[in-house]
Amino acid sequence: MPDELRQTRSYLMQLFESRGIHPRHDLGQNFLIDLNILEFLVRAAELTTEDVVLEVGAGTGGLTGFLARQAGHVVSVEVDPTMYGLASEATAACRNVTLLRCDALRNKNHLADEVLSAVRGHLAVSPQRRLKLAANLPYGVATPVVSNLVATDLPWARMVVTIQWELAQRMSASPGSSHYGALAVWLQSQCRVKILKRLPPQVFWPRPEVDSAIVRIDPDPQRAAQIDDREFFHEFIRRLFQQRRKALRTVLRGMYRKELGQPRLDAALSNLSLDPAARAEDLDIPTLVRLANRLRRELVQEPHSPDSAAPEKAL
Repeated sequence: MPDELRQTRSYLMQLFESRGIHPRHDLGQNFLIDLNILEFLVRAAELTTEDVVLEVGAGTGGLTGFLARQAGHVVSVEVDPTMYGLASEATAACRNVTLLRCDALRNKNHLADEVLSAVRGHLAVSPQRRLKLAANLPYGVATPVVSNLVATDLPWARMVVTIQWELAQRMSASPGSSHYGALAVWLQSQCRVKILKRLPPQVFWPRPEVDSAIVRIDPDPQRAAQIDDREFFHEFIRRLFQQRRKALRTVLRGMYRKELGQPRLDAALSNLSLDPAARAEDLDIPTLVRLANRLRRELVQEPHSPDSAAPEKAL
């Protein structure tokens, strides 16, 4: 059967009824049934034969088939054994599809080793190969999948994904807005995030209770190069935005009082011309990057280093 027909509501309902199965809400199984939207997603990925595509949430394999037509290879991940079986049937004739039955995440901070190994293996086929994430992401894993892929050293070139509308707002938020937080800072400090389309519930089956969005994320090496230590920066903004509405001086004192002491923290803020009463939610991303870089340098200094920001005693 053509891939186009495998993604219609009537086909999926008949398939599930004939197998005696039901979509699992606990796994976020909402299947994209609008073929125009599905084709829009694939076009936005701009796939070529040099691309290795990672798809998280294979479902019944309908989108997988579309991706396989244009990509060099597709690594598709499905945690539900029933869906894995359906996707295996749907992609049986696709020689350039690797279907993994596993969780895409090892934990909330790392992609699964099996997934990383498969992706790296297919990237290694050619130096020109690059990675793209193209998926109708299950809502429950959308944030860690995107965030953790950015954190890897994989040569990813684009992500085009369907996610909840509220999550799309959080990813693309600006300073001072209610959605601005650690996720927006982490992504926008290294990427360009663009909401391509808002999706109503009726383009999915079963219908979710909220709107969704197609989001495109492209890497921005120039932005990323401004971060001295990405692992430190990731942890820094996560902790900082846990108290996003508190004064910056107060939050940093709680984070680094033992390691740096108040004089050095105050000196760091002064050096960057930052108001100690400012709040994390109001700071733009370049400022947060500079602050993280400065604090990291302070933390790796010896307490009595000549370069320390602590005031010197008069002789």
